[in-house]
Amino acid sequence: MELFKFRAGTAPLLVSMPHTGTYIPDWLAPRLSTAARALPDTDWHLERLYDFVDVLGASVLVATHSRYVVDVNRPPDNASLYPGRDTTGIVPMDTFHLEPLYLPGFPPSEEEVAERIRTYWRPYHDRLRMALAEIKAKHGYALLWDAHSIFSVLPRFFKGKLPDLNLGTADGKSCAQGIGEALAKTVEGYSVALNGRFKGGYITRHYGDPANGVHAVQLELSETNYMDEKAPYRFVESKARQLRPQLKTLLELFLLLGSRPRTG
Repeated sequence: MELFKFRAGTAPLLVSMPHTGTYIPDWLAPRLSTAARALPDTDWHLERLYDFVDVLGASVLVATHSRYVVDVNRPPDNASLYPGRDTTGIVPMDTFHLEPLYLPGFPPSEEEVAERIRTYWRPYHDRLRMALAEIKAKHGYALLWDAHSIFSVLPRFFKGKLPDLNLGTADGKSCAQGIGEALAKTVEGYSVALNGRFKGGYITRHYGDPANGVHAVQLELSETNYMDEKAPYRFVESKARQLRPQLKTLLELFLLLGSRPRTG
């Protein structure tokens, strides 16, 4: 199984999907708990939901392996992205609902964690870095859209119900000034938050470098807007048809704003 799928586009936009993969290697599967084997924390169906991005000319990078193998949206040193708040690590030990991922006696050792980072984490980031460099060399700047989704209600991480669309720009540090605000203003018919509970993960924070012409935005979608949130996590096309035009509008605006990037 390849570690990721990549399609090169013609526009200055790269869409990254780091958590939609579902592949569990044979050496890992027997060690996982019943709760883990359902892969509940997958960013389900994002490729299908974002089926319009080729029309926009976007390049697309998709992780094939489950985030339970390694989470490519966490820093390699496993530092917390939200100090003082609960979060999962680069190699998670439990599900978002605090269920153990591993059968008793089978968690990974520190050496295994380090090997997973080398084997699965680094190749994704090598390709991501290369793609951004290629886009910037061609266009003079690069736009990175990090696509995610999550349960609409998840008491471990936030109170109540999550807004429908959660834009993250690392509090304005990962893209030019005003881009996040302009994107939020274009949302219609859905609730939206900018730099709320989700400010952008490692990918957005690490690669977003507006002073050097790389602008990164994360979108964390509430899954209830396009799928069933209980197993088997069915895609709901009728909901997706309503959501896609909003997503397309966001990406088209991102492309427009990025074509006259400002620093700061």
